Amino acid sequence: QVQLVESGGTSAQAGGSLRLSCAASGIIYSIGDMGWYRQAPGEERELVVSSREGSVNYAEFAKGRFTIHRDSPNRKVYLEMNSLKPEDTAVYYCHVEVRTTTLSAWRDYWGQGTQVIVSG
Repeated sequence: QVQLVESGGTSAQAGGSLRLSCAASGIIYSIGDMGWYRQAPGEERELVVSSREGSVNYAEFAKGRFTIHRDSPNRKVYLEMNSLKPEDTAVYYCHVEVRTTTLSAWRDYWGQGTQVIVSG
């Protein structure tokens, strides 16, 4: 089984910055997509950013403000968020696509979510 543990969610002022972290553990043969999603109250979960080796896809609202840092060898992924806005308030979820063996299919794993609250 694969577990994802997120950290870094907290309250911040508008215009401030936060850094979210996600660490994967368990039986992992290889990692494909790594990224972040978010879900605001009453809204559906939406993509923030996804990353494969050699390509990164940012949501429009994230471009220029958010940056993903991928550390595949250490099974970690980070999300730097700058110029925060109140509308960035949401639960942020780490997503990782994993193969546990050379023959297994890719599977999606999710973290438990970390709350970000932006005020001001």
